[in-house]
Amino acid sequence: MYLCIFKTYYQYTMRIKRIILGTLSVCCFLAFTANAQTYLYVSPKGNDAGNGNIQSPYRTIAKAQAEARKASGEVVIFLREGVYRLSAPLVFTPEDSKSQDKSLTIRAYSDEKVVLSGGVTLDKLQWQPYKKGILKAKLNGIPVMDMLLVNGEIRHQARYPNYDASAIRFNGTSADATAPERVKTWKNPAGGYLHAMHSSDWGDFHYRITGKDKKGALDMEGGWQNNRQYGLHKANRMVENIFEELDTPCEWFYNAAEAMLYYYPKEGENVATAVFESPQLKHLIEIRGNEANPVRNITFEGIDLTQTVRTFMEKYEPLLRSDWTVYRGAAVLVEGAENCFVKNCNLYDLGGNAVFFSKYNRHCEVSGSHFTRIGASAVCFVGNPDAVRSPSFEYHQFVPVEQLDMTPGPKTNDYPAYCRVFDNLIHQIGRYEKQITGVELSMCRAITISHNSIYDTPRAGINISEGTWGGHIIEFNDVFNTVKETGDHGSFNSWGRDRFWHPNRHLFDSLLNDGALKDLVLADAMETVEIRNNRFRCDRGWDIDLDDGSTNYHIYNNLCLNGGLKLREGFYRVVENNILINNTFYRHVWPRNNATVFTRNIVMQPYERPHGGYDTQGTLIDHNIFTDSITYQTARKYGTDERSIVSKVRFTDPASGDFRISDRSPEVFRMGFQNFDMSQFGVASIRLKALAETPRMPEVLIASDEAKSEVLMWENVQIKNLETPGERSATGMDSERGVYVVSVGAHGNELRDYLKSGDVILGFAGKQVNTLDDLQKAIAGADLNKPQPIVIFRDQKSQTVTIRAGIVRSNIRKE
Repeated sequence: MYLCIFKTYYQYTMRIKRIILGTLSVCCFLAFTANAQTYLYVSPKGNDAGNGNIQSPYRTIAKAQAEARKASGEVVIFLREGVYRLSAPLVFTPEDSKSQDKSLTIRAYSDEKVVLSGGVTLDKLQWQPYKKGILKAKLNGIPVMDMLLVNGEIRHQARYPNYDASAIRFNGTSADATAPERVKTWKNPAGGYLHAMHSSDWGDFHYRITGKDKKGALDMEGGWQNNRQYGLHKANRMVENIFEELDTPCEWFYNAAEAMLYYYPKEGENVATAVFESPQLKHLIEIRGNEANPVRNITFEGIDLTQTVRTFMEKYEPLLRSDWTVYRGAAVLVEGAENCFVKNCNLYDLGGNAVFFSKYNRHCEVSGSHFTRIGASAVCFVGNPDAVRSPSFEYHQFVPVEQLDMTPGPKTNDYPAYCRVFDNLIHQIGRYEKQITGVELSMCRAITISHNSIYDTPRAGINISEGTWGGHIIEFNDVFNTVKETGDHGSFNSWGRDRFWHPNRHLFDSLLNDGALKDLVLADAMETVEIRNNRFRCDRGWDIDLDDGSTNYHIYNNLCLNGGLKLREGFYRVVENNILINNTFYRHVWPRNNATVFTRNIVMQPYERPHGGYDTQGTLIDHNIFTDSITYQTARKYGTDERSIVSKVRFTDPASGDFRISDRSPEVFRMGFQNFDMSQFGVASIRLKALAETPRMPEVLIASDEAKSEVLMWENVQIKNLETPGERSATGMDSERGVYVVSVGAHGNELRDYLKSGDVILGFAGKQVNTLDDLQKAIAGADLNKPQPIVIFRDQKSQTVTIRAGIVRSNIRKE
């Protein structure tokens, strides 16, 4: 009986156990299904008729994308090694992210090299001799011939003047590029281009040549690429895509009517085996949604993106009243997205912008990526101007006060916000356009720019075009070798020509003082922009440049290695605990009661004389640390810094970039200055750290008893006698002689094109220069209406450069 009872009990418990286990299995299956991952594979050697697994991959990304739309949960498309040549952009819409919990990742498989290219190969070229070393070949089909790469290297369209890697602007410019005598030699210049700098070097202009008029002058269209229409520079211009200018190796010309490619090969180049490619697309990837129906949770990772056409002749739009216009497009165009990412990618040989976040975007990111050889800007965040209240679109435009919308903030949410640019290496950008930047912010909010290395740019490394709508964090970036082809700008640059700003200064002041505009000062610049813990170096401008109207900034813990810091016009700027190596604080056109604070900063050169309408009422400029008495006395002369001090500042290891204040300067700390970390500037990842360059460290110039001369000005260049052992050591000179270039001004004369900080002037106009007096006499005795040679000592050697006629217009003076 007990056995029967036991058997019945056993069968009952097993039945219950099976029910429990079954229930658990169903639950686990449902949980697994809800979080299922789908893996799809694509290979250039695959077949779209395959099943998309690793053994039978698809051939096209479009096929994998179509299959991914059918799946739920997390989908990963693995791209196997190879080049994927796109005939049209990859377009992602809300169809690719149907639910909040669905995600799509498109990434390189393992560590394989995956390239998305917008270029085609020019196959079966039958090269024939043309003349004078030039070859020609008929092209099949009708490709876009805007750029040409040979064996992966950019080749230059036939141009004048010829390409010169050492030239400052456009790799070579000349005043006679469009001279009537030269134009006369061009049989049919239609399709050529004129590229010219702005008359004040504020960016550039581009024109397409459409032909000649009856008098032989050029007919052209274009010039919309700059928002300050003050005309073209007379000397800084070049032309390209002109057949008659095909005269040197590495140049090419395409005759569209004949479908004939003319090419002057590089010395030793075998055109029979060389790979010729030409970009065809403006965009490689497009994410297209909107606020009501956004594209969500898409990531591109570990992919090379390359070969897009130049876009300088596309439709441009002004970024409100800033100096810039922009093409709203890029190799990666993101519009109407949430939580979309570009990670660990390489972007190179692109004709226009690299990544562009347009209009509504939230919580998107570009990180761990390498940008180089980019035609325009690297990363842009640009909102919809329809989201701006009472917008104006050019420097001289304004909305009458009685018509201004007085409501703070944006009208809509159609702008990027809460996005991040983190750990990116950005260099050699602006190859074709000069009004560009590493990271551009316009009509956006709360963008974080952190741990990026940005250098070798023709304009700013980071640019904020206006105050709409603030809240940005700019931190731990390493930004240097900027403003290399332009002027009157900085490694960091901003404008703030917001609703409260008016182009008529007298009317502007009266409206502010009357209170009519004062309530609007923070209506657009709603949230404070934090600029902190960065390293900046600009040798042709300011390290930090807050231009017209820039408002609501907190700038602290920044190391400025050369160009100092400028504030113009705006309100509510707090600048504290920064180190201005060998430079100073520039004050331009301050309105009354602007609430600016400049305190606890280390200042190493005398304040520049304030420019235009400077008013210290309602400001605090005090409690700073000056490194010599002359610098301090200049500040006192301007009525500031009553409680500031003079202290011999000792840095820990400036030659290695460690500008922390040593314990041997206790009085600096008593003023409230605090050391900040000098080891975190720039990229953070191991991969990019191995590639990134760092700025040249300056020799610290602190006036001492051994120095006998003060710093003087020559055409906005600070100079002094080279007379101390430290200066001699820094320059590598054999003795203490010559005129030492302390710094080169950001604006004004073009002498900045010929001199760099750290140069030593040894001769001018055929006269030897050992002292400032020698230079004075040489300038006075020279015919400045003619080109003049100047001998400089740079990079451990003496060299002679010729200064263009008319550049030097005045003698040396005291500041």
